[in-house]
Amino acid sequence: MSLRYYIFLKDVLLLALTAFGGPQAHVAMMFRLLVNKRRYLTEQELIELNALCQILPGPTSTQTLTAIGYRIGGPNLAYLTLLVWLLPASSIMAAAAIGISYLQENNISLQFLRFIQPMAVGFVSYAAYAISTKVVNTKLAIGIMVVSGILAYFFHSPWVYPLLLLAGGAITALRFRQHPQEKDKKLHIQWANFILYVGVLITAAVLGGATSSLPIRLFENFYRNGSLVFGGGQVLIPLMFTEFVDFKEYLSAEEFLSGFAIVQALPGPVFSFCSFIGNLAMREHGVWGQLLGSLVATVGIFLPGTFLIFFVIRFWDDLKKYRVVRASLEGISAVSSGMVVAAAVMLYRPIDNTPLNFGIVVATFCLLLFTRIPAPILILVGFALGFIF
Repeated sequence: MSLRYYIFLKDVLLLALTAFGGPQAHVAMMFRLLVNKRRYLTEQELIELNALCQILPGPTSTQTLTAIGYRIGGPNLAYLTLLVWLLPASSIMAAAAIGISYLQENNISLQFLRFIQPMAVGFVSYAAYAISTKVVNTKLAIGIMVVSGILAYFFHSPWVYPLLLLAGGAITALRFRQHPQEKDKKLHIQWANFILYVGVLITAAVLGGATSSLPIRLFENFYRNGSLVFGGGQVLIPLMFTEFVDFKEYLSAEEFLSGFAIVQALPGPVFSFCSFIGNLAMREHGVWGQLLGSLVATVGIFLPGTFLIFFVIRFWDDLKKYRVVRASLEGISAVSSGMVVAAAVMLYRPIDNTPLNFGIVVATFCLLLFTRIPAPILILVGFALGFIF
C-alpha cells in the first residue's frame, strides 16, 4: 500500500475522532481536510459524490467518505476507509451498552440518565425540523410528509417504512415532466456489487429463518434496515425504535433514548448507535455475546450502503439524467421527514409527561435552533445535571 494511502487513512482517523455534528458537519470537515488541504479531489467532485450518497439508502457521510476512498485506491482502500471511520464510535457505543448492562445487573440506578432521555427527544425534534425545512418545498411534499408521519406513528410494523418510501417516491415520480429533459442517456451497468448486495440479504434471511440463530437474525435485521434508510442517522431512529423496542422488545425505551443521547456526544457516524442496540439485544449471552451483537449489528447496518455506493458510483452520471429518478427523490425525502417527525412523538411517549421533561425537550430544541452550542456539550451538561440532582 502506497504512502498516499496511509496518509489518507490517517486523515480518515482524524475525521473519525473529531467530526461531530452529523452528515452536514462531516461534509464541511471533508471540504477543509480532504479538498482544501490534501487535494484528494476537487470541490465539485465532493459535492457530486455527496449528492449521490444522499439519494442512496445508508449513512450519507459514511458513503461519501467510502466513495472518496474508492476513487483514490479502489475497493480495498474503500473498505479500510469504512473500518477506520466507524471503529472509534462503534467501539464506544458497545462499551456504553456493556456499562449499562453491568449497572442494571448490579441494581445500580440509571437515574443519572433521566435528563438525557428527554434531551434525546429534543435532538430528534430538531432533526425533524431541519430536514423538513430543507427538503419539503411543495404542497404535495407537505401532504406526503403529514400522511407518512401519521401512518408511521400508528402502524408499527417494520415493513411500513419501506412501503411508505416506495409510495412517496412513486407519487412524485408521476410529475417527472416538470423536470428538464436531458439527452444522451445510455447506461452501462456493472451488476456485480448489486448481485452481492441482494445475495447477502437473501442468504441472511434464509439462514436466520432456518437456524433461528439470534446473531444471524440480528445481522439480517440491521442489513435490511441499512437498505431502507434514506436521509442519514436521524431517519434510522424510527425504524430502530419500532423494530427493536416496540416490536421485538430487545431493549426498553429508556435504554434506547439513553443510547441515542450518548451517540449525539460522539464524533463519527450516527449509525454507530446500532452497535449499542445489537449489544443489548444479546445481553443474555454474556459479555462476549454482547460484543458479537455489536459486531453483527455494525457490519449489518453499514454493509448494504457500501455495496450500493460501489454499484451506483460507476453509472451515476448517466442515471441522474433520467427525469423520473430526479422526480422520485422529492417524495422519498418528504416521507423521510414525516418518519422523523413521527419518531419524535414516539420517543416522547414512554417518558413521564411532566413539565420538567417537556421543558427539557423544548429547551434542547431551542438551544439547537438558536445557538451554536455543540451537541456534545449539551449532552455532557445533561449527564452532569443527572449526577448533581
